Amino acid sequence: MYLASTDAVAKTKNKTKVKANSQAGAGTEGEAKSGRVRVAGPVLALGAVSLVTDISSEMVTAVLPLYFVLQLGLSPLQFGFLDGLYNGVTAVVRLIGGYAADRGGRHKLVAGGGYALSALSRLGLLLAGGATAGIGAALAADRVGKGVRTAPRDALISLSSTPDTLGRSFGVHRAMDTTGALLGPLAAFALLWATADAYDAVFVVSFCFGLLGVLILVAFVPGRHGERGPAPAPPGSTAVRAPVLGLLRVPAFRRVLGAAALLGAATIGDAFLYLLLQRRLDFAVSWFPLLPLGSAAVYLLLAVPVGRLADRVGRRVPFLAGHAALLGGYVLLLAPTSGLALLIGVLLLLGIFYAATDGVLMALATPVLPQGRRASGMALLQTGQALARLIAAAGFGAAWTLWGIRPALTCAVLALTVALAGAARLLPRLGAAACHETPATTSTAESDATTETTERPS
Repeated sequence: MYLASTDAVAKTKNKTKVKANSQAGAGTEGEAKSGRVRVAGPVLALGAVSLVTDISSEMVTAVLPLYFVLQLGLSPLQFGFLDGLYNGVTAVVRLIGGYAADRGGRHKLVAGGGYALSALSRLGLLLAGGATAGIGAALAADRVGKGVRTAPRDALISLSSTPDTLGRSFGVHRAMDTTGALLGPLAAFALLWATADAYDAVFVVSFCFGLLGVLILVAFVPGRHGERGPAPAPPGSTAVRAPVLGLLRVPAFRRVLGAAALLGAATIGDAFLYLLLQRRLDFAVSWFPLLPLGSAAVYLLLAVPVGRLADRVGRRVPFLAGHAALLGGYVLLLAPTSGLALLIGVLLLLGIFYAATDGVLMALATPVLPQGRRASGMALLQTGQALARLIAAAGFGAAWTLWGIRPALTCAVLALTVALAGAARLLPRLGAAACHETPATTSTAESDATTETTERPS
C-alpha cells in the first residue's frame, strides 16, 4: 500500500527489515536516490473514484448558478445564501463521517456510503421531474454524500502515503478529481446536443458514472487490512470520548484551523466570480457553463507540480500564495481590464488558487494530526472552512444587493487582504524537514507536547 522500494534495494535487504521500514515511513530512501518516488496504488485508485464521481456530479451542477440567477430570477442575496448553504449544509455530516471512520478504522466503508448516496441522488433528480422540492432534496442528498465521504477519503490518502510525499499524493488525487470536473460539463453538453435537450438522459448517464465510482472503490481500494493505522488510544482517554475537543487542544492544528476559517470567511466563491465575468464581458449566457472549465484546466495542470513544491519547501507558503492569487483575481475584476485579458486572467488566477490550496491544506494539516484521529481532524478542518465560506457568500451577496458590484468587490479585496495577514501569523512555521517527519501515532495529549515545539518559528 505504501511506496515500494526499488528492485535493487528490495533484493539487497532482508524482507523483515523492509517491512519494518515501510511501517515507519522509511522505505522511500532508495526511491529518492533513484529519482523514482511513486504515488501509492490506493491513492491512484481513489483518484479514479473521484474522477468518475466528478464527471457524474459536474454533469448536473455546472449550470446551477445560471439557472438560479437568470432562470429563476433570484437576487444576488438569495443566490449568495443558497450557494453558501449548498456548500455549508454538509458541516454536521462531515463531522459524523470523520468520527465514524476513525471510530473503527472504517474509512473505506464510510467513504463508500457517501459515494453511493451521491450516485443515488442522480436518480432522485430523474424522479423529481420539474418539482423544486424534489430537485432540492436530490441536491441535498448529493451534498450529504459528499460531506460524509470527503474526510475519510482524504484520511485514506494520507494513511496510504509517506510523510515526504503527502503534497504529491494529494496533488495527484486532486488532478484526477479535476479531470472529472473538466469532463463532466463537456459530457452534459454533448448529451444535450445529441438528444435535443433531453435532461433525463443526462441524469441517467450521471447515475451510471456515480455507480462506476462506487464499484472502483470496492474493487481497488484496500480496507482496514491495508491501512497504516495507529495503535488504538486508551479506552478512557479524552481523545476517544471527545475527539473534536481533543484535537482543538493541539496548538498547531488549532492554528491551521483558525487560518483556514479566516481565509474562508474572505473567499466569496467561484460562482460569484463567474457571474461577475458574465456581467463585465456581456457574453452569451450559453457560454456560461464553460467558464469552470478554464479554471479547472489550470488546476489540473498545476496540482501535481504545486504538490511537489509543497513537499520540498513546506506547505505554508504555497497555501498563502494560492490565496494571494485569488486576491489578484478580485483586483483584476475591479481594474479597467476587459476582453480576453480579463477572462484569461481571472480563470488563470482562480485555477492557481485551487491548485495551491485544496490538497495542500490537507497535506499541511496531516503532520499535526494523530493518525487515529486523521479523518476527524480533516472533517473538522473542512467544516470550519465550509461554514466560513457560507458566511462569505451570504455577506458578499448582501453587499452586492445593497451597495452594488464595485463596493461589494472592494470590501472583498480588503477582507481577503486582512485575512491573508492574519493567516500568515497564525499558520505554524513548519519547515520542509518537519513536514517529512512521521505524524503522531499516539494520543492527543502526547501530540500536544510535540506540536507545541514544532509550531514555533524557526
